[in-house]
Amino acid sequence: MSDKKAIVFDIQRFSVHDGPGIRTTVFIKGCPLNCLWCHNPESKERHPEIMLTESKCIGCGSCVSICPQGAHTFNEGNKHIVKRENCIFCGKCEAECVGAISMCGKEMTAEEVLETVIRDKSFYENSGGGMTVSGGEPLFSPDFTYELLRAAKDAKLNTAIETSGFAKWDKIERILPYVDLFLFDYKETNPEKHKEYTGVSNELILANLEKLNAAGAKVVLRCPIIPGYNDRDDHFRAIGALADRLDCISRVDVEPYHPLGRSKCDGLGIDYPLGTLSFPEKETVAAWVKTIGSYTSKQVIKS
Repeated sequence: MSDKKAIVFDIQRFSVHDGPGIRTTVFIKGCPLNCLWCHNPESKERHPEIMLTESKCIGCGSCVSICPQGAHTFNEGNKHIVKRENCIFCGKCEAECVGAISMCGKEMTAEEVLETVIRDKSFYENSGGGMTVSGGEPLFSPDFTYELLRAAKDAKLNTAIETSGFAKWDKIERILPYVDLFLFDYKETNPEKHKEYTGVSNELILANLEKLNAAGAKVVLRCPIIPGYNDRDDHFRAIGALADRLDCISRVDVEPYHPLGRSKCDGLGIDYPLGTLSFPEKETVAAWVKTIGSYTSKQVIKS
């Protein structure tokens, strides 16, 4: 195995929502999209970041004294201020803190990640599970993702990748032999709205989905539905038409909006684009699933 590295911000064991069976999901930092509703804002940047949970800060000042770069201060109102531009990601503040500060992201090799993943191999074998690579966008770190997937297949693990599909085709083609399932995001049909909501066009994404279909890949189409943004009938119809047209798509997962990214944005010191937008009602979500299901012969479920 090579020594390719990436910044990993979580390795979630016993995951049951990122592919079949019991899985371990590896989250890699770095994403070329900037989705308004992103629930993992700590995944966007490729480098580690400081997450501050102010409600847990007791104002002891240990971080101020330990930080070699002066990244932590307190104002006259005893409010904890993080000068993120000073941070060199040494982690000393996290080690000293009682729990208010955490470092999001750690540089790891594919071999180090697989050492954790392989611990639960018996659970994968008994449940039909395996490893899922997620992000961020895993294809934004293509060499690391390739090495990790290849090593996982060498270890006879089932593999899945959660992707926006926004990558050059050669990056996707390279990993094809090592991916059992693509969890492929389909965020918005309208090209202009897609760029408005995510920062990029959907042209490359759709082209790659077509190529995956031609290559005989297995795909679950994952559709985040955001009230007031893409909860439109024309988008629902397009989801159904796409699912029926492409043989590679076995199922459509409706992913209802949730505002869990808001508190993370607060911890990172950035604004949350969707303000106070809240969870949709259960009846609303059920109606989305029913409507999309009426436009396709493929299975449609709430994820």
